[in-house]
Amino acid sequence: MSAPLADRFRPDNLDDVAGQNHILGEGRPLRAIINSGNIPNLIFYGPSGTGKTTVSRIIANNTNKRLHKLNGTNISLADIKNVVSEIGTMAGQDGIILYIDEIQYLNRKQQQSLLEYIENGDITLITSTTENPYFYIYNAILSRSTVFEFKPVPPNSIEKRIRAAFSLLEAELGVKINARDDAVEYIAKGCGGDVRKAINTVELTVLAAPLSAAPKRKDITLSLAAELTQKSSMNYDKNGEQHYDLVSALQKSIRGSHADAALHYLARLLSAGDILSPCRRLLVIACEDIGLAYPNAIPIVKACVDSAIQLGMPEAMIPLANAVILLANAPKSNSAFAAVKQAVADVENGLGGEFPRCLQNKHFDGEGSEHTGQNYLNPHDFPNHYAEQTYLPHNLENRQYYKYGDNKTEQAAKMYWDKIKDIPAAVDITADIHGKKKPNIS
Repeated sequence: MSAPLADRFRPDNLDDVAGQNHILGEGRPLRAIINSGNIPNLIFYGPSGTGKTTVSRIIANNTNKRLHKLNGTNISLADIKNVVSEIGTMAGQDGIILYIDEIQYLNRKQQQSLLEYIENGDITLITSTTENPYFYIYNAILSRSTVFEFKPVPPNSIEKRIRAAFSLLEAELGVKINARDDAVEYIAKGCGGDVRKAINTVELTVLAAPLSAAPKRKDITLSLAAELTQKSSMNYDKNGEQHYDLVSALQKSIRGSHADAALHYLARLLSAGDILSPCRRLLVIACEDIGLAYPNAIPIVKACVDSAIQLGMPEAMIPLANAVILLANAPKSNSAFAAVKQAVADVENGLGGEFPRCLQNKHFDGEGSEHTGQNYLNPHDFPNHYAEQTYLPHNLENRQYYKYGDNKTEQAAKMYWDKIKDIPAAVDITADIHGKKKPNIS
């Protein structure tokens, strides 16, 4: 059985690699490193089908070093030991390149087993990953490697590879292939920057296209391309980095009051069959980014989320779109979020200590107690339901976490409480107010 077209069609030199001009163009850093012949430990990071494996193979093929290829999905410590066993032998006398695809699947112990050998230069490690290496790769490996990011390939670069792939199949099959421009453009745009998927689609369209009798010819039409194109933008790992990029983009677009961008990222999540992630994130956004500027956004978004979950797709997109547009257009305030973050930081730093006595649940004071009685002032017993007393622990007594936002709702609350708290008051907070004496507030 012949290899897939995507494997047969891999470039064997850097000039034929689609995209990645930011690292592989003339004078760019990765090309300069490769051309020097002095290859350091390298980590290639980026989406599938962007050339990471291809560039790794080009590097290996242009050195005299012994090449070992392993895949992180099925690698074992025994596999690593077999590579290490060649150090100092005839097979590895010129050095060893170990290429590990999808290194994020290696556990900590497996990654640590490589440290000694990549540090002293016995093994040159070249690895690729679709996940952010700073989250998934052991720090000691990172510190001994150079990281290069591969980006989704733009459609115009993919189109060139698509046309070349059709030409290759035409030569292999001995059949004229008429790939229409609109079909080529559709495949290039529909693969989401993944060259491998584009080439796979080329192969599928040629296999599926009917063969005309005379002359022998296959026509690749737009309708055929649309039917067979695998849309990378529609498929993503819900636990992977692209997922977190999408929900982050959704939140930041709403925070930036850009409804159109927020709808785009919502559509990408829903098109991938993911309803729960936008539901959870929209609830967070309502509380974190809109917050007290428009508190009613919270129950409204909750109702939209409940409706979406109950309806399921495709109707779920309607209440979620309502929620997205409402949040994007709503006034913004993160005052509550900022306040609670500061409060949590103080608690985690060990600040706080004893409760003010007036807030304790005191029912009995032992003999000899310096202070007796709780001395709590119930605000409901006072005009405007406000009584001045100590609430924060003593070592935080002057701490201010909440600062009123500059929106209409919070400024109205500020005006109200500024007025209430500025009322002249003569309050004897040491008095026993339980049926004996209440402070006189004039």
